[in-house]
Amino acid sequence: MRYQALKTTAAALVGTLALPALALAQAASEGAAPVPDKGDTTWMLVSTMLVILMTIPGLALFYGGLVRSKNMLSVLMQVFTGFCVIALLWVAYGYSVAFGGDGTNAFFGGFDKLFLSGVTPDSTAATFSEGVVIPELVFVIFQLTFGAITPALIVGAIAERMRFGAVILFIILWFTFAYLPIAHMVWAGGGYLFEMGALDFAGGTVVHINAGIAGLVAALILGPRVGFMKENMAPHNLPFTMIGACLLWVGWFGFNAGSNLEANGLTVQAFLNTITATAAAALAWSLVERITRGHASALGAASGAVAGLVAITPAAGLAGTVGAIALGAVAGVVCLWAVVTLKPMLKYDDSLDVFGVHGIGGIVGALGTAIVAAPSLNGFGPGGEEYSIGGQLATQATAVAIAIVWSAVVTVVALLLIKLVMNIRATQQEEIEGLDISSHGEKAYN
Repeated sequence: MRYQALKTTAAALVGTLALPALALAQAASEGAAPVPDKGDTTWMLVSTMLVILMTIPGLALFYGGLVRSKNMLSVLMQVFTGFCVIALLWVAYGYSVAFGGDGTNAFFGGFDKLFLSGVTPDSTAATFSEGVVIPELVFVIFQLTFGAITPALIVGAIAERMRFGAVILFIILWFTFAYLPIAHMVWAGGGYLFEMGALDFAGGTVVHINAGIAGLVAALILGPRVGFMKENMAPHNLPFTMIGACLLWVGWFGFNAGSNLEANGLTVQAFLNTITATAAAALAWSLVERITRGHASALGAASGAVAGLVAITPAAGLAGTVGAIALGAVAGVVCLWAVVTLKPMLKYDDSLDVFGVHGIGGIVGALGTAIVAAPSLNGFGPGGEEYSIGGQLATQATAVAIAIVWSAVVTVVALLLIKLVMNIRATQQEEIEGLDISSHGEKAYN
């Protein structure tokens, strides 16, 4: 009797679970509009929360531990406040400029969705699978998190010397004129690089190259910190940095796997690639550091992990597992070289190595995507047997070049404009005292 009851219950449950699929099939056969699947919607909401976790507290703690103790709160406030500002700007005009319009403008969206005009709980957004949609509001808030974390990355390059008000004003200008156009060009239908065929699964070009170049240019314009290359500027709390790196890694699953916009096998592949590429990069950085410097440091392992996360971002749903491991390992070694060799050689003060990790790692990832996405190498790039590594590499290089130039020009112009209305650099006395006191009137540690 018990067996029969369980059998009857199981049959009823299977029938109940099959109803949504049957309803979708019937709707499709009748030509009705596709309906979002609750599983896809739930996954995208979880992914959105994971990306927020990347920024606050992940990125904030990662950066906070790397600065000196007298600047801890200033970095936390810049990241936290920047997120708040971009969240509101995204709703006001960001989403419309990046993804609005009729798809005819190659560089900008439109103004038809200002303040989310026309976006309702019932409107939908397409995914990469024909006939599969998600609620448009889910797409709006998921993309909001990308728009918020990208300018927050730049904070690491200008840490410990830029005034709080100037940082926030710069974030607003750069988000408006650098992030939004590049996001439209790469990800929106009709966008210049999208139509060219540039591959950027989760933001290697839009997020990391974009922010990395801005960080380098801003660091050069601001000039070095007081005592740079003369005083000890070691991180004040490496446990915070390691915890921040771990939170970044966890949050990155939403960043990469969530970019598939639905929950299916390719989402799982992106998830796996985010594990393996990161692990390979952390180990590669640590191994080379052990060989060349005699020890493998915690800071190096954390930095290598972030380099791997950055590099796999554009290829997350395009690379096979072995390709992801190779790409991560290469990124770990190249980014280590950028941080310990290139930076001292050129003597630029990128405080927390935003260019060395995000800029260089993003370039390695964007170019490497052309290789690891090849179907002949077990990748998932478009075109099947017609996929050309050389042709795709040329397209990726073009996208990289455009992102570099666009971001650099906007950064220069934005900082020059801010200089006309306020002092962007803390005074020497304020910098020596620390930005926690001079900007916020409080200390991280009492």
